[in-house]
Amino acid sequence: MPAGVPEFADVVVVGGGSCGSVLAARLSEDPHRSVVLVESGPGHRLPAELPQELRDAGVLPVGPDSRWVWPYAVELAHGRPGWIARGRILGGSGAVNGGYFVRAAVDDFDTWPASWSYEQVLPYYRAIETDSDFAGPWHGSTGPIPVRREPRSDWHPISAAFVDAARAAGHAEDPDKNAPGAHGVGPVPLNIRDGVRVGPATAYLLPHLGRPNLTVRADTTVTRIVFEGNRVTGIEVVNGERAHTIRASTVVVTAGAIATPHLLMLSGIGDAGHLSELGIPVVADLPLVGAQFTDHPEVVLSYRYRRPVDRTARTRRTPALQVTLDDDGIEMRPYTAAFGDLIPGSGIGKPCLGVVLTRPRSRGEIRLVSADPRDAPRVSYRYLEASEDRVMMREAVSHAADLLHARPLNGLIDPEPITLSNDWLRARLGTSLHLSGSCRIGVGADDSVVDERCRVHGIDGLFVVDTSIFPAVPSRGPHATAIMVAERAGCFL
Repeated sequence: MPAGVPEFADVVVVGGGSCGSVLAARLSEDPHRSVVLVESGPGHRLPAELPQELRDAGVLPVGPDSRWVWPYAVELAHGRPGWIARGRILGGSGAVNGGYFVRAAVDDFDTWPASWSYEQVLPYYRAIETDSDFAGPWHGSTGPIPVRREPRSDWHPISAAFVDAARAAGHAEDPDKNAPGAHGVGPVPLNIRDGVRVGPATAYLLPHLGRPNLTVRADTTVTRIVFEGNRVTGIEVVNGERAHTIRASTVVVTAGAIATPHLLMLSGIGDAGHLSELGIPVVADLPLVGAQFTDHPEVVLSYRYRRPVDRTARTRRTPALQVTLDDDGIEMRPYTAAFGDLIPGSGIGKPCLGVVLTRPRSRGEIRLVSADPRDAPRVSYRYLEASEDRVMMREAVSHAADLLHARPLNGLIDPEPITLSNDWLRARLGTSLHLSGSCRIGVGADDSVVDERCRVHGIDGLFVVDTSIFPAVPSRGPHATAIMVAERAGCFL
């Protein structure tokens, strides 16, 4: 066994992303509880050690050549391939995202168990944040995550023109997207301080790495969860060419909405028929592992600037999104730069407006291709399969095009033409990288994977805490909600 790796821990946390960072920090607050956090990607001990591309909130280091992500080949729609990136570093996707920190809407929790109503989770939303713009009963003032909104004086010209066009079209002003009932156009809450994204690893975990009861093992991949009957006993891990077992009485899987169901299925938890076809012994027959996930489909409308934009309006640390329009299941995102600038190596050179379905009806599926942990799973999004999604996307794109041609945007940009045909939509179809619901929370094993306290049905000592447990993707980006869930789950554990 490599030096420094405990043979036993009270709790092993699998995955050092957003949720894993929160849980490892919270659980190790008890000095009598030994905690081991295992992360497949690299780790850093101090925020100052982070490379510049991880500090700069104006860069999303998730391109095809990034060393900070796991790339996955996916099928966005039938016959429409794509690829996605998930964070592969201590801090996970929260270390490489755009700093968008918007809570789920109040009625998003209608699909959650009653114990996860908005009233029940609001204290945990408040506990995770320090909001520099708003106080009162809806906002936190002492949490580790800084939350702020860009003032209009710092907006990129496209942000300001988009807000003015949306307001002129009748959309409500939305100054606080984290308030209950918020809708309309306005600034995005961001977990960014002085141009630097402050993710959960930086805020929660790194300050406490000196705790003697907390061990972080980076560059270490978990290949299987180990059981005796229906009781968890530990995990098998690989570090370089060396494999070993860490025994534990409690295992918390926080590997993300793709890697979590992948690991559960490799370990014998999932649809019994699917696992048996691959020769994997079944530990728990839970058909919804990897099934019926949702994500936000996104169609981009490209344009060119009619005149050069002042370079001072787009510094490297300008957030990718400063404002959004959220209304009736749609989000419009006027990006402050072309993806080719935001995402190094992406090769997407045109500035654009993103049009997003925030409450899609289409459901996707994650399935193993083999029992070998080195083989990535098959990820099928099945975007726009539901006819309602196709209708809603066409209507949203049509309205977005009207906004792009309206004052004052029409004096700033020249939009590319749209056709609204199925082929046109499919050609421009992308994903928001908000995959959720692949191990959903619920009451019974027939309609969920974990119970209301995040325990995997039928297995003692095994928990799942990440966006995979969401019943469906929230109607806003999931990052703030993921951290809230981890904060609350720390109380259960």
